[in-house]
Amino acid sequence: MAAGSDLIRRLISGDRLALARAISSVENEDEIAETLSDQISGKIGNAYRVGITGPPGAGKSTLASKLASMLNERGKKVGIIAVDPTSPFTGGALLGDRVRMMELGLRDGVFVRSMATRGSLGGLSKTTQRAADLLDAAGYQIILLETVGVGQAELDVAEASDTTIVVLTPESGDAVQAMKAGLMEIADLFVLNKSDRPGAEQSYSALLNVLQINRVTGSSDRSKDLWSPIILKTVASQNRGIEEVIGGVEKHRDSMLSADRLVQKRKARLRKSIMQLVEERRRAIFWTNDRRARLEGGLELVLKNKISSLQFVEKLIKE
Repeated sequence: MAAGSDLIRRLISGDRLALARAISSVENEDEIAETLSDQISGKIGNAYRVGITGPPGAGKSTLASKLASMLNERGKKVGIIAVDPTSPFTGGALLGDRVRMMELGLRDGVFVRSMATRGSLGGLSKTTQRAADLLDAAGYQIILLETVGVGQAELDVAEASDTTIVVLTPESGDAVQAMKAGLMEIADLFVLNKSDRPGAEQSYSALLNVLQINRVTGSSDRSKDLWSPIILKTVASQNRGIEEVIGGVEKHRDSMLSADRLVQKRKARLRKSIMQLVEERRRAIFWTNDRRARLEGGLELVLKNKISSLQFVEKLIKE
């Protein structure tokens, strides 16, 4: 308990090493992780969270870096959590976000952390939210959540963020992919990156047409919102369009505040977080050493078809 208190005190005072250690504890689900979550409970809720998602190769990392750089130049403290696929051998992140963003992460007021999905199918690690809470408690005003590029399984980023940016590129039928994957439903801003490439205007028009059809027909839940998603063109590698993206995020935030939807969205996020904590606690309580031993003993019976999986589960629960 004392160790956790000291770590939080240092984290809040701006100690980057303490922040890194706290995130590692949460990510590894160490014994101290729950203490850390308890002690920051009254110090979170000030940061604005922006999710950045989209297909692989769309330039999400580049966009995140450029956004963080410009926001930092405007005096904002920015945290980046880049979620990467998990190594099947080490459990760590495979991609090189730490390397690509290293220079940016050395700046005062910018903190970069790469996290592994560790089996999560929603594009975010299950501990991403808790890591974002630590950044919030440490005084970071903007938190960018860049998801692993897994296409149709990234929709939970919308629940984790206040504003969701979907990054697409002109080629590879990304506009069609967005419609299939349900990204049309979650995007607050569409960023058509690499818009200096051939086909950019056609992709822009295709996205615009779909958004207009959704608004007219009411075929999307978004048609009921006061906010209508906007499409912005960028060439992030050349720093083109970054200012417009920041402006789009600010407009969406203002719209959320005026309609009192930001509070509602954060309440929904908190509800899901609490439900997940309950499930984790119930799982930990249920799987005692005795029940794990019974599980191993019953596997052979199920394999030999002497009892069904469901019958064995019922037996395990009743006992």
